[in-house]
Amino acid sequence: MTAVTTATTAHTPAVGTGHTRVEGRDKVTGAARYAAEVPFAGLAHGWLVLSTVARGRILALDTDPVLAMPGVLAVLDHRNAPRLNTDYTGLLGSRPDPTCAVFQHDRVPHLGWPVAMVVAETSEQAREAAEALVVRYDQEPHDIELTGEHPDAYPVDGHMPAVTGKGDLDARLASSAVVVDAEYTTPEEHHNPMEPHAATARWDGGRLEVIDSNQGVTWVVGELANLFSLDPASVRVRSEHVGGGFGSKGVRPHQVAAVMAATLLQRPVRVVLTRRQMFSLAGYRSPTTQRVRLGADADGRLRALEHRSVSLTSTVHEFVEPSAGVARVMYDADAHHTANRVVRLDVPTPTWMRAPGEAPGSFALEAALDELAEKCGIDPIELRLRNEPDRGPVSGLPFAGRNLTACFREGARRFGWADRDRRPGRRRDGRWLLGTGTAAASFPSGAAPSTATATAHPDGTFTVRISAADIGTGARTALSLVAADALQVPPERVRVRIGDSDFGPAMIAGGSMGTRSWSWAVKAAAGELRERLAPGAGIPAEGITVRSDTTEAIGSLTPAERHSFGAQFAEVAVDVATGEVRVRRMLGIFAAGRIVNPLTARNQFLGGMIWGISMALHEEAVRDRASGGPVGADLAGYHVATHADVPRIEADWIDDTDPDDPVGIKGIGEIGIVGAAAAIANAVWHATGVRHRSLPIRPDRVLSAAAGAPDA
Repeated sequence: MTAVTTATTAHTPAVGTGHTRVEGRDKVTGAARYAAEVPFAGLAHGWLVLSTVARGRILALDTDPVLAMPGVLAVLDHRNAPRLNTDYTGLLGSRPDPTCAVFQHDRVPHLGWPVAMVVAETSEQAREAAEALVVRYDQEPHDIELTGEHPDAYPVDGHMPAVTGKGDLDARLASSAVVVDAEYTTPEEHHNPMEPHAATARWDGGRLEVIDSNQGVTWVVGELANLFSLDPASVRVRSEHVGGGFGSKGVRPHQVAAVMAATLLQRPVRVVLTRRQMFSLAGYRSPTTQRVRLGADADGRLRALEHRSVSLTSTVHEFVEPSAGVARVMYDADAHHTANRVVRLDVPTPTWMRAPGEAPGSFALEAALDELAEKCGIDPIELRLRNEPDRGPVSGLPFAGRNLTACFREGARRFGWADRDRRPGRRRDGRWLLGTGTAAASFPSGAAPSTATATAHPDGTFTVRISAADIGTGARTALSLVAADALQVPPERVRVRIGDSDFGPAMIAGGSMGTRSWSWAVKAAAGELRERLAPGAGIPAEGITVRSDTTEAIGSLTPAERHSFGAQFAEVAVDVATGEVRVRRMLGIFAAGRIVNPLTARNQFLGGMIWGISMALHEEAVRDRASGGPVGADLAGYHVATHADVPRIEADWIDDTDPDDPVGIKGIGEIGIVGAAAAIANAVWHATGVRHRSLPIRPDRVLSAAAGAPDA
């Protein structure tokens, strides 16, 4: 037994001070191993074979020549693969995505559907054999085209109601002094994290172990256990380091295929996706067509608001991009109607992508508010402030903090908004037309039940274990600061271990809920541990461990509208002769709860805003009508913002501690992208006098507008 060595001096709070990432040195020196880098003895490699038709049926797979190729161990397809259980409700309360249930039938629902997997001794042998496999299809006509008035569109409830409404919309619109009625479109977008998806599966003593790159090991354990009819206790998933996810790294076909092959061969099998395969197998953001109708009095106060969105889903699984949901929080009106509808097409299943719903929805809504401000002759910020609701426009619940007004006032001061001439096309810098724009941002601030353990060791150090996922956000570092404050010791005495399902269930890294949910559990465990450590008392060699579970505490929260908010500002330069648009500066001011680590938090805000630049000006996945597949499915054909596109960009925040959260956290992972594209689009209008209602604002669209085409 060793006596407790707690600090005797006053503890200096760690939360709120900047700290470099605790795993930073490991990452830059290569010591941090990602999913495709962990070594295993006897490792085999799987390579997926994807369909070359967008709809039809598999007639034949010529596997005998492939099985005779050097190093080939097996070919899995619908004729010999294990049968999977797809009749269950998943961790997030939804039905499983049958896209993950690979090799179960001969149907092909989209181009890039997995039809087989070749397993070989080396990755090179597996790829060569997979590319040699001949597959014959009975091809059928396909449909991939989304339109706003598609006859087969239907409402579907996602994590929110599909349709909401109150008041007589048409009557309120008819009696409004000013009306905006416009359609906005956003394209298909892809996550493209730096680390491709990868998984290794093996059986060890009757227990399935998966080394994976994911956003939540608890999630993956639950889905794999359900699919393979296993006891969840017999499945272990580890995901220590993740090179980005943005919503794409959940349960995907490659993990399921790896487990199948490991089961068949009784040896470890690794499956890694190529960048091109990720365009078919990793999910994406659905394109949207959104119609916004606003009616207001002459002073700009809303009397009618309608926001309708149509997105696409696959023929095998329902997923909705809930773009109209943002209107249910931001602005109220006597008549308030929203609807999210989907169309089933012959395409892969979309999935969550950073700020799902809010990112494309804020573009349409905040651009429409800008159009309304123009028609009313009112400053865009003043128009928004006049329409600040005091309760949830749809829910009727009180806001648990809504500091959007403070964000706009601080942002306007720092951006120099008062010097802005509202009239478009007035500023010029040589060949460039200059303009400024703004937009509001919001994203839900939720928390989900999680468990954590905190252990005190005889040497005076502490270990915290939680099944969290650090997907590049700095979560591991933030949790060490939270734990240090709860224990009242320096962060250097705390070690945080994450990414192992054996640590117990915890929330995924998603919905801007990860750090908030995990911190709640970590503070509870660490706080109780400190109370048990009486000064001078001994600690046994195995340490003293306390476990927390926040299920009851989170379940007792009073219902309220809980959100982070922000104000986005942008200045652009437009050359109407070449169509070039350059963002010169951006500023985001956010009210997003207590900031745990300012260093990594600013990185999150800036990353979201830069993605807003990418969304506004670059990102667009186009599908070929003939093949049904994406054109240029790589980072040469799919353009994202690079260093040359990133201007002077600043992010900051106001004091906005959440009183209902034990640490005061709200969530920052997604709020940075919300409203950013709208602010840029509004700035382009201010520069040119032309409203662009379709993203991205490509040079050809700018040129068409300059040539006198109608609104782009």
